[in-house]
Amino acid sequence: MKETNVYVNGRLIGTHPDHAALVAELRKRRRGGKLSSQVNIAYVDGTNEVVINTDAGRARRPLIVVKGGKPSLTDKEIGKISAGSVTWEELIEKGFIEYLDSDEEENALIAIAPEDVTKDHTHLEIDPLLMLGISSAILPFPQYNASPRNTMGSGMIKQAIGFYASNFKYRADTRAHLLHYPQVSLSKTDATGTAGYDKRGAGQNFVVAVVSYYGYNMEDAFIINKASIERGLGRSSFFRSYEAEERRYPGGQVDVFELPDQEIRGYRREEDYMNLGEDGIIEPETDVSSGKVILGKTSPPRFLEEVSEYGVSREKRRDTSITVRYGEKGTTDMVLITESVNGNKLVKVRVRDQRIPELGDKFASRHGQKGVIGMIANQADMPFTADGVVPDLIINPHVIPSRMTVGQMLEMIGGKAASLEGARVNATPFSSDSESELRALLHKNGFKHNSREIMYNGVTGEMIQAEIFIGIAYYQKLHHMVAGKMHARSRGPVQVLTRQPTEGRAREGGLRFGEMERDCLIAYGSTMLLKERLLDESDKYVMQVCEECGSPAVYDRLRSSVYCSLCGRDIEIAEVEVSYAFKLLLDELKSLTINPKLVMGDKA
Repeated sequence: MKETNVYVNGRLIGTHPDHAALVAELRKRRRGGKLSSQVNIAYVDGTNEVVINTDAGRARRPLIVVKGGKPSLTDKEIGKISAGSVTWEELIEKGFIEYLDSDEEENALIAIAPEDVTKDHTHLEIDPLLMLGISSAILPFPQYNASPRNTMGSGMIKQAIGFYASNFKYRADTRAHLLHYPQVSLSKTDATGTAGYDKRGAGQNFVVAVVSYYGYNMEDAFIINKASIERGLGRSSFFRSYEAEERRYPGGQVDVFELPDQEIRGYRREEDYMNLGEDGIIEPETDVSSGKVILGKTSPPRFLEEVSEYGVSREKRRDTSITVRYGEKGTTDMVLITESVNGNKLVKVRVRDQRIPELGDKFASRHGQKGVIGMIANQADMPFTADGVVPDLIINPHVIPSRMTVGQMLEMIGGKAASLEGARVNATPFSSDSESELRALLHKNGFKHNSREIMYNGVTGEMIQAEIFIGIAYYQKLHHMVAGKMHARSRGPVQVLTRQPTEGRAREGGLRFGEMERDCLIAYGSTMLLKERLLDESDKYVMQVCEECGSPAVYDRLRSSVYCSLCGRDIEIAEVEVSYAFKLLLDELKSLTINPKLVMGDKA
């Protein structure tokens, strides 16, 4: 028999003639408690290797060991667990349960349920829920959804705004979102309690109607009830913290928190400092807007000053005040004056901004059904049921069949049943309440089992000639809000190197007119618009060029004249309109010892 290489944590430690016997013996010892339960043993058939892993940081999960086609964890043992006479650690020591890592799991045949176990199976799931991570285990009824939607749902749970910390009043996080009225979901899973999700809610229960209504909820857009928003639905606060320190520099120079003097270098407008106290620190509960100073600070000059004519050098301090970020506004929430690790004075200022749902804000259910608000409708214009119930949210019917999120429909039925029964429904993956049970609960409470109702048009008062599916779903407000993304600019800062407009909202940048947009203008034939976008409004530069040799000319500031470094002073100079990026290219070519020359010619 061919010798098999044996690796421990990636290091070759030797060979063995019988890999099957080696793997079986090591696993037997691990299950008997003679070998650490942290050790994982796997045989890789393709490369004929036995891989043994003991290193930290591996993802491992517990499974019930199957022996001879029967689970080793019997009803007798389960009874002991229920009575509390057996601990989890004892189950592992006795070999009833073992942790597998990805390598060992590769060659294991795992049964989902006890009735599925055959003689070929090596392990049994403790609960099918355990194959999911925390985010996906919180999703209700995921077994009824298409898998990409569950992936999206898991991703968006992380982006949801909720009650992120109970001590948020005393924290100075760089940025934080807080939902004002978080709720517990009406459809719960077993993981909801385990993960503590009920104590840290990140959404609210919306009454949702599935109907196309005047076209404002086309595609993934929502129509939302204005009255619901006014009652606090989806309302949140955004916190941003700023901080500054009185640093000490070599030579005894220091930063100082103060109201900067007008003589100081970099002094802003007087109204920018209007919110500061005498100590240069803003007062709490002051309304601030973009560009306003919240911490007045001056610093010593970066370089030594020149000696004046009297032989005395006066220190010209510079303004290094902290201002509110571009595009943000709010109210000073907390001012914290303390000391840094180095013993310097440290000030932290937290600014809060109330975010009321507006057009374009993003919401999502836990089934990957994400969308933005397309219309905020008056309650009087919203459709209503025969009982007078007005939905908080209207989603489009077309989003259900194409995305195959049947789980959302079940959650809406379950949420409606839960609100009527006063008890939460079980939506645990693979072991949830059945569809028939949920339908029966609705029927018992006087509704149609399919959760459809007759609704009336709020605008005309007429009965809608179709039954509308309406229920309750848990929706999350995501941190992608219009207030944090809306951006426009006419003129503004440019980059130092290329002299083109800066990029990004934080730098007051422009919107990029890229190559593909350029191609559209070329195809359309709008030449002047193309020139305006890519030259006049970007980095237009008038370059002086020697007409004799075609080299870029040099401007002499002292003599106010232009000369060519090759041909001298008495030459003809042409002014050429170019992009500054082109002039930069010529300079970079010169640095590579390539001397570019321009061939001049009159415009046709």
